[in-house]
Amino acid sequence: MATEQDQKNLTYILYSFYIAAIFSVGILAIVALIINYVKYDSVRGTMLESHFKWQIRSFWWYLFWNVFALLCAFLIVFMYKSTWWVSMPFIAVMIIVVAWIWHVYRCVRGLITLTEDRPMYQP
Repeated sequence: MATEQDQKNLTYILYSFYIAAIFSVGILAIVALIINYVKYDSVRGTMLESHFKWQIRSFWWYLFWNVFALLCAFLIVFMYKSTWWVSMPFIAVMIIVVAWIWHVYRCVRGLITLTEDRPMYQP
């Protein structure tokens, strides 16, 4: 059985994976998400449970905004006759950039909160 310090170290590693995921085309984020789900029961009822929830929710919202942005970008292929749609790739890139900044913010905030031995949420 893993000690609380081992679980805390794992949580640090998972935050690092989520941040580094942009350099691995998201593979590290998927690995981190799988570990989050596999190890979730071992942190249930501890302060780390809130960090795991934070990481999992961050992943799914980040994925949602990236898929939404890609759908916006692909709209230009089907609606290229309108001049308004010319701006869709720019809008898509902006959504992706903002989503990435938001995701990094959530990871950094999680790391800081974890370092302070505090849960992400106060019940």
